[in-house]
Order: sequence, then C-alpha cells, then structure tokens
Amino acid sequence: MIESPTSQLTASPRLFKNDLLDKLSRVDPRLPLVVYGPIVLALIVWAAWHGTPAWIIAGCFVLGYAIWTLTEYLGHRFLFHTVFPGKIGERLHFLLHGVHHDHPNDPLRLVMPLLMSGPIMAIAVLVTWTIFPEIMRVTALAGFIAGYVVYDTMHYLLHHSRSQNPTFLWLKRLHMLHHFTDHSRCFGVAAPWWDYVFRTEWRKPSRS
Repeated sequence: MIESPTSQLTASPRLFKNDLLDKLSRVDPRLPLVVYGPIVLALIVWAAWHGTPAWIIAGCFVLGYAIWTLTEYLGHRFLFHTVFPGKIGERLHFLLHGVHHDHPNDPLRLVMPLLMSGPIMAIAVLVTWTIFPEIMRVTALAGFIAGYVVYDTMHYLLHHSRSQNPTFLWLKRLHMLHHFTDHSRCFGVAAPWWDYVFRTEWRKPSRS
C-alpha cells in the first residue's frame, strides 16, 4: 500500500525496536502542561511563601523565560539542525529532529518526550543554582520551565490548531516557511524575535 502525502506528513514510523522505548517516544501534547505546569506553580508559591518580594518574583520569572527563549532558538538552530558525521550522527539527528521534519504533523511527536525534556530541566536546575543568587533561583527556574511549556504547547498548536488569531497565524506562517521552504530560517518557534537578532528571519529569495 502506497502512503498518501498527507499520511506521510502525519504518521511517523517506529523509532526504536524496543516497544517501551518506542512508546515513550510518542507523547500526548498535553504532557508538558500536566507535568511541568504544577512545578512552575509550586516554585512561585514557594518563593512567595518564603518572603521573596513580588517584584523579584516577577522580574526573575521574566528573566528565566527570556533565557528559555534563547535556549530554544540556539538549540533548534545549532543542535536540531546539525547533522553529525557518520551513521550514528545521522541516526542521532533523525531521533532529535529529522523525524519531525519528515513527518511534521504527527500529533504524538510534536512535544518533547520526558526522556528528553527531563535532562534539560535537570541541567537548568544545576545552572540556575550555580549562577544566580539564592533569592533569584527559584523564580528564574520557574520562568525557564514555563518558557518550555509555552514552546512545546505552541509548537503543537502551530501544526494542529485552526485559530484565526492574527498573531497566531503570523507565527504559524513563519513555522511553515521553516518546514517547507527554507530550513535555515525561522528557528524561533514561540520566540521569533531571536531570528531578527541573529538575522535568520524569513527573507524572500532574491530574483536573479
């Protein structure tokens, strides 16, 4: 049976021979909000409970969110779109991001599995506790994690929501241009401003 172009875009193949690993690679798009949303809320409540001033909570939360958006951009551009040498490198690239570009509308492969997001958050905890003073750590981490939740949720919606909101449609257009026109542009899924900072924003091909 020959797959239609639509089915090729929607249904991705197995990634692992092991049934458990393959199942873990398919993720309900609500997972980031369900798992990490309560953690963000708990961190903010903890900071307020321990007397952190509201302006510090708000400022550090925004700072953490901004750090995530830069992480999102750099990770998408330099990790997800780097094809490392050799068969192992090709396999790693396919697991990290290639499968998404080959099958961009698979609803179960649009947000990060916990096996991928968990280590990222663990590194975020380590970095936050290393570089920030004590009064800033908790809410900066909350902002970073919230940024991840927004990113992964937005990524799913860009592929499957039919919202007609003008801002949403603008973000969707940029992401579809990245997918189907030029993989070297529009890396900021939920944070397109970094494309303008690093000059990878969408540009119409020049006519020769």
